[in-house]
Amino acid sequence: MDLGKRINELRSNAGLTQEQLAEKLEISRQAVTKWENGDSIPDVEKLVELSSLFGVSIDYLVKGRRQCTINESVPADGTEGVISFLCRAKKNTYAANGNSEDVESSRQCSRDLFYGDGKYEYLDSYFGGERFIGEEVLYVNKAPFWAMNYSGRVLDRNFSGDFLKECLTAVKSDKPYRGPEILQNGNFTYHCNVKGEFDWFQGEEQIFFQNMKVYECLFHGGIIK
Repeated sequence: MDLGKRINELRSNAGLTQEQLAEKLEISRQAVTKWENGDSIPDVEKLVELSSLFGVSIDYLVKGRRQCTINESVPADGTEGVISFLCRAKKNTYAANGNSEDVESSRQCSRDLFYGDGKYEYLDSYFGGERFIGEEVLYVNKAPFWAMNYSGRVLDRNFSGDFLKECLTAVKSDKPYRGPEILQNGNFTYHCNVKGEFDWFQGEEQIFFQNMKVYECLFHGGIIK
């Protein structure tokens, strides 16, 4: 991807039109169009402004080498906006019961699921099936903001993956980690206990078939600083 395409991607992810970006940089819309089409390139002063505006390094703009930066500031729409996106992302990836699309593995042999909406991006990357371990990361303007690690295992053949996905689809904004505190469907009962808050938490989820525990998963995470 060249400089023009990176500017176009960053602008689109920030929800800005060419006119709005031009206004912020005090240049013409035609200048932005030429950048994105590869007909011209920004001068050093404008590269610095673009770097500051989009929260990326000049090296990334020019060469595509992204530095590992941490987004320590709460987005303009507050933590509520982050949590709202996180719940949508969870409902539209693993819990979507096969309707989500895998993306290229970020780590050798991992299964990766991605969901994006404007400045927000979500990546769930995990290994295994009956015994699994993984990590979810939420990015704001391409910088990591929140993450959760998890590991779990199936304990009995009566486990139902469909029931687990039903529980994960019922994720609530007051506990946007796994499923609700309790959910029952027929012989299956789901429990989820969490200690802490969105910025730092740990928890455990379990599924019972009648009175037998058939699944367990531990998770922990929080806001990255």
